[in-house]
Amino acid sequence: MLLGFPCVLEPGTGLRPRHGYESHWPLNGDSIVALVVNEMFFSIQGESSFAGLPCFFIRLTGCNLRCSYCDTRYAYEEGNRMSVSDVLAALPPDDQGLVEITGGEPLLQEECPSLVEGLLARGHPVLIETNGSRDIRCLPEEAVCILDIKCPDSGMSGHMLLENLRYLRPQDEIKFVVQSRNDYLWACRVLRDGPTRPPEKVLFSPAHDICEPSELAEWLLADRLGARIQLPLHRLLWPGVEKGK
Repeated sequence: MLLGFPCVLEPGTGLRPRHGYESHWPLNGDSIVALVVNEMFFSIQGESSFAGLPCFFIRLTGCNLRCSYCDTRYAYEEGNRMSVSDVLAALPPDDQGLVEITGGEPLLQEECPSLVEGLLARGHPVLIETNGSRDIRCLPEEAVCILDIKCPDSGMSGHMLLENLRYLRPQDEIKFVVQSRNDYLWACRVLRDGPTRPPEKVLFSPAHDICEPSELAEWLLADRLGARIQLPLHRLLWPGVEKGK
């Protein structure tokens, strides 16, 4: 269910990611005063340990990575400028349900932590899914960070800021999207050799139409990692629907 915000790029805003996946958004030397929002919608949380719960999604525009399997390329550039207050006003006033901020890469936008703080102040549990390339220490303590660490077959593993593993809190989660056995083994090494013990919730997701879920399940069973396998519930509920779910 979209909330009346057309996902089109506003003429003249200059919202174009810099060539070469620069580490910050946006552009022409100007800092963002407002957020740039790609879409907002109410749906079922399809991933993470919160899968199955109703959730309000806020997708922010812009990404500094170009993963080979990305299914939200429309969020690279398309979006509308909105203030934090505008975004908060889009939620039902008496609702205190689950909210996820995602992208793109939400931490490219300087106002993202302020949005998180505003949602927390209203009583919402808040998830932030981030792509592993940005320092997560800007996030408020009460939020849940879902750190989506990119494996080699994504083409983006070299951009990972693995120092983020030091900054994960007990409520945070790690996610790996796996395309191959090589990806899986790389993820296992990250968990084993990382700078600190990983959080309790580690999730492995088979890349859609690339990695066979049953094969990934067999690897996890054989290695007894204590990690979870997750299948994207929203894809099962609404196959072929790319936006707004």
